[in-house]
Parts: sequence; structure tokens; C-alpha cells
Amino acid sequence: MRLDKFILKSTELTKIEVVQRINAGQVSVNGHVVENEANQVHESNTILLNGAQLKARDFRYILMHKPAGTICSNIDEVYPSVFNYLEVEHVSELHIAGRLDADTTGLVLITDDGRWSFNITTPTKECRKVYRVGLSRPIAEDVASKFQQGILLQGEQKLTRPAKLEIVSPQEVLLTITEGKFHQVKRMFSAVGNRVVSLHREAIGAVCLDVDVGQWRYLTDLEVQSFSN
Repeated sequence: MRLDKFILKSTELTKIEVVQRINAGQVSVNGHVVENEANQVHESNTILLNGAQLKARDFRYILMHKPAGTICSNIDEVYPSVFNYLEVEHVSELHIAGRLDADTTGLVLITDDGRWSFNITTPTKECRKVYRVGLSRPIAEDVASKFQQGILLQGEQKLTRPAKLEIVSPQEVLLTITEGKFHQVKRMFSAVGNRVVSLHREAIGAVCLDVDVGQWRYLTDLEVQSFSN
């Protein structure tokens, strides 16, 4: 973690105030004064601000049911931010582990622990994401095998990772993927001559959506640890 982020997470100072104090030589790490705000530190380091030892606030891990017409951003843009639904302090420290498009609904995971969210978003960890997909026309019989083998998306040079397709009805399927390319689900179905008309994420890893639209809850310790393996 960067030194300035650690101090932000340990105090009520603004980012500008934190940088000013670091640059003024008021911060030491393991007994040595550090004047570079980008210096990497660990929570186990002894970090002092004007002689007082700092302790970072505990990390937070949140599950939310994202409504349609919202964006996975910390600020409102064309659409309102999903963070408007959160009633917690220090919202600016949080980020979303695996964003959804404005018109996509369902499960999002929110945290201030970057190492934890890396395990969810990096393809090499093969964290599964399950989507319920509504289609504009009946699904072709060979799509499941094509997705299992991997397909080449427009503009990409490598095949998608193997994906699992379960047919719920002719125009509704469950799709499980372990990566998160830009608009990947929509592009996958476009590549096989179909079009996504509704998209809803039901699960990430072992965590399933279990709250109503716009509601949220903290993850249990067991759920948090399930992404650390």
C-alpha cells in the first residue's frame, strides 16, 4: 500500500494534508523519515505521524444488489453511482471488484482492500462469475460447445477462456465465466449471432446474491476468506 493511502486510511486528514505532512518530514516508517508519499508500506510496519503511531482502519467487504441505471463509479456521471446506496463512512476509500455496465443488474462486491479485489478480477485466479442472460432470439444448439472451447471476440487476439453455458429456456441462459473482458458477455453472444437484451450477475465465486435491489450487507468472514485462497 502507498504511504499516503495508509495515512488516509489511518486518519481524518485530506489527501492534500497527508502529502504536505509527508513532504515536511513528519512521517517515519520503521524509524526512518520518509518524504515520498508513493513509498510502499505494509500494515505491519511501524508508521508514526509526528511521533504518534498510526493504525489503519479495518478493511471492509460489502455485497450489493446493483439496480439498473446505475454505474460502478465513486461519483455520479450520466447515471448515478451505486455508492449512493451505501450508508458508510469514508466511501471514497472504496472501490468495486469487477464492474457492471449501467444497464446490468445484480451482484457487485465493494471493498477498500486492493489485494483482496485482485483475487477476484485477475483472470489467472479463475474466479467464476455467473450471469443470467436474456437473449433476443433462441440460443443455437452449438453455442455451449463453442463457449466451452473458447471463442475469438472482435478486436481480440486470444480466445476467451472456457465458459459454461446452461440453458434455462430458449431465450434465457446461465453463463459462467472466469475473466472479465470489456463487455465480454455481450460480445460473446454477438460473436455467435445473438444479442443480449438483459444481463444480471447472480454469483461471484462462492458468494451468491441474497439481498433485494438496492440493498447491501457486509460479507461474512467465511465469504471474505473464500477469495483469499
